[in-house]
Amino acid sequence: MIVKMRKYSFLVYHKIYLDFLDKIRDIGVLHIIEKSEGVSENETLNQQMQLRAKLKSMLRQLQQELTKDVIPKSATVGVDGYALMESVERQYNLLDSLHQKLQSAEREWERMEVWGSFSHDRLQELEEAGFELRFFCCNVRKFDQEWEVLYNAFEIDTIGTLRYFVTVNKPGVEVNIDADPVRISDNNAAEIRQEIESVKDEIASVKENIRKLAIEHYNAILAYSQEVSGEIDFSKVMLNTRSEVENKVMLLEGWCPEENVAALDEYLESSGVYFESAEPAKEEQVPIKLKNNKFARLYEMIGELYDLPNYSEIDLTPFFAPFFLLFFGLCVGDTAYGLIILLAAIFMRRKAKPSMKPVFSLAIWLGASTVILGFVSGTFLGFNLIEAEIPWLEKFKVIMLDSNQLFYTALIVGIVQILFGMIIKAVGQVIRFGFAASLASWGWLIIILGMGGTYAASNFMGIDPQVTKYLYYGFGGLGALLVFILNDIKRNPLINVGAGLWDTYNVATGFLGDLLSYIRLFALGISSSVMGFVFNDLAMKMSGDIPVLNIIIMLVILLIGHGINIFMACLGGFVHPMRLTFVEFYKNAGFEGGGKKYKPFKQVEKQL
Repeated sequence: MIVKMRKYSFLVYHKIYLDFLDKIRDIGVLHIIEKSEGVSENETLNQQMQLRAKLKSMLRQLQQELTKDVIPKSATVGVDGYALMESVERQYNLLDSLHQKLQSAEREWERMEVWGSFSHDRLQELEEAGFELRFFCCNVRKFDQEWEVLYNAFEIDTIGTLRYFVTVNKPGVEVNIDADPVRISDNNAAEIRQEIESVKDEIASVKENIRKLAIEHYNAILAYSQEVSGEIDFSKVMLNTRSEVENKVMLLEGWCPEENVAALDEYLESSGVYFESAEPAKEEQVPIKLKNNKFARLYEMIGELYDLPNYSEIDLTPFFAPFFLLFFGLCVGDTAYGLIILLAAIFMRRKAKPSMKPVFSLAIWLGASTVILGFVSGTFLGFNLIEAEIPWLEKFKVIMLDSNQLFYTALIVGIVQILFGMIIKAVGQVIRFGFAASLASWGWLIIILGMGGTYAASNFMGIDPQVTKYLYYGFGGLGALLVFILNDIKRNPLINVGAGLWDTYNVATGFLGDLLSYIRLFALGISSSVMGFVFNDLAMKMSGDIPVLNIIIMLVILLIGHGINIFMACLGGFVHPMRLTFVEFYKNAGFEGGGKKYKPFKQVEKQL
């Protein structure tokens, strides 16, 4: 359900405006109407938003330093959050520079390791004695033994296909050989290794400093981040305020849910601030706040992945929620997988943060659905329960469905959801535009339900053929009248006929295409059970005959195989029902979308 909103306009004397905003923020129910220009171009606001982004990134980094057994200290009142942020930032910058230095030193060590722990002083002595050493590298096949005679070449080492060597000659002697000269570092391999160990010690020290900062000041930096977020909200409100009467009066507009009007009005009546409240006009973009029962509320996060309804629409969340639950169970289609999902979700929900609890609550429902529908599908960990000869299962097999029955079940569920969506569309048109605007929608429902019901009744209830014929004529004629003649009572009937023919083409092709899409529910459920059977078969055949070892191998194959299958089944069980919801159901329900989420101007909630 979409919560009803009221639009508020305020005229506030400029000297009390900041106090007024503080009080409005304390009440925390007003969604400020933003101006279309100016906010994104405000330099101060952009700087605040960049600061908040930097703080969020820093908090994520510091969070990694806090192990489960470490509780950060509470924030100290009056601490300079910006100074703390800079202190932590300096440590991270130092850590980055040390990592770069370490990488450079390690590359240099790899390059110099082949030359051993020579002494630069010794090289200097040789140079003073009239000998010049040059360092080379070449492919083993290119190394010419004559170089040893011509240029006094001495092999140092051969690694893989590369040979490293030096030449010793008098200064000025040209060494003309087909090899790559090597630049020697100022330090030998041993000295570079010492430098590497020193840098590693520095890195460990800086990491320890960062860990201490995380313990000491994580909550202080978090509080500062929340303070910056509050300043950003306040700045946005100021930028969305218009100055009137030579900047003496401030004009602000916003939306308030009708359920919260009393708290806002109570303050406004006592403050003496001039205000007006009114129902939203049709052309206004009203923020959307959804209010559903505990079950449907879990599915709001799924609906928001696509779009929010606009203010004049019907909230489809409580209508697609039961179908989504059913679809997930059919797609995964294994009782054991459902139990695993259910138990894992129950365990994780107990450990999760409050913000994540709804996610695991939804997973509990989806797991329970999979347990039930997996049993109806007759599958347990890839085994076919319908063919299993288990005495106590015999009385339950009557509710189990084979592959043919599952196929038709998927089609029937598709027909039900599509027709349900069409009914919602017709009801929504009546609510928004009046009954006359919904005649074509009701016409199609009469044709499909009436004639379809007549066909079913004639085949399964033995209705007289003559009565059946008149029912066909009655439903078909009434539906055709609404679809082809009365689809728009304000328009020329001939134009209505043309529009009706076009609508007929769209409905006929669209209905068939939409219906066939629901076969994926059957296909995914079957593929999940087949893959489970395949992994069971592999585990049995590849485990071998060696006692104990064969059991271990079988368990490893089962764990890996069914783990992969559960992941793929859950992924398909989430994505494909979402696709059926957002494409087939939303389209037939006449969903338009485009709603903007209700975000009240309020104090940032403390998360300490």
